[in-house]
Amino acid sequence: MPPDIASILRALETHADPAFRDTMGPRYGIVTADRVLGVPMAKIHAVAKPLGRDPEFAEALWQTGVYEARMLACMVDDPATVTTERMDRWRADFDNWAVTDTLCFKLWDRTPHAFAMIDRWATLEGEFGRRAAFVLLASCALHRKGADADYLARLPLIHAAATDERNFVKKGVNWALRAIGGRKSPALRTAARDLAATLAASPDRTRRWIGKDALRAFAKADAGD
Repeated sequence: MPPDIASILRALETHADPAFRDTMGPRYGIVTADRVLGVPMAKIHAVAKPLGRDPEFAEALWQTGVYEARMLACMVDDPATVTTERMDRWRADFDNWAVTDTLCFKLWDRTPHAFAMIDRWATLEGEFGRRAAFVLLASCALHRKGADADYLARLPLIHAAATDERNFVKKGVNWALRAIGGRKSPALRTAARDLAATLAASPDRTRRWIGKDALRAFAKADAGD
């Protein structure tokens, strides 16, 4: 018998730590309107491990509105069956970086829709919706998805969003640029470094920060090659 939602919530609650919950905002910057139990990520993984892949159960977990259950949904959903409708619907609920990044890094970059959704979300107004575009782009690059052309075509998205001074957007944009520049492809390495140099020379403060930080990361990586 598959587990039911009530039993999974009880399992999460056995690992809940109010002291940890109270540090999530001040220490980790995780602030959400979802109900938060205060379960460390290692314990969430332990609960997820025996569940396997079950898209219907993932949807039920998401609908609880419990932060830790939504993290579990990222681990239980099946990337082969994820639809663009579900991606858009879940993305519309984003209000914190942790769920945003976990979905992109552990699930959505493995779907066939990743690059199309990057294009769709890159111009969104919401902070976490737009962050999702660039974290998903970074995740694809880090996990070696797609071809060079997929990244070269999306460097203009990075350039366009690099004036967004909101903390979680600019850091997502920066991550995407660094991840593309960290690929082994000479074409991507050159293009990412050229864009970073352009941004670093910009009169716009946010563009300068993104460009200079990326250039420092590239220099450190190149020194270690």
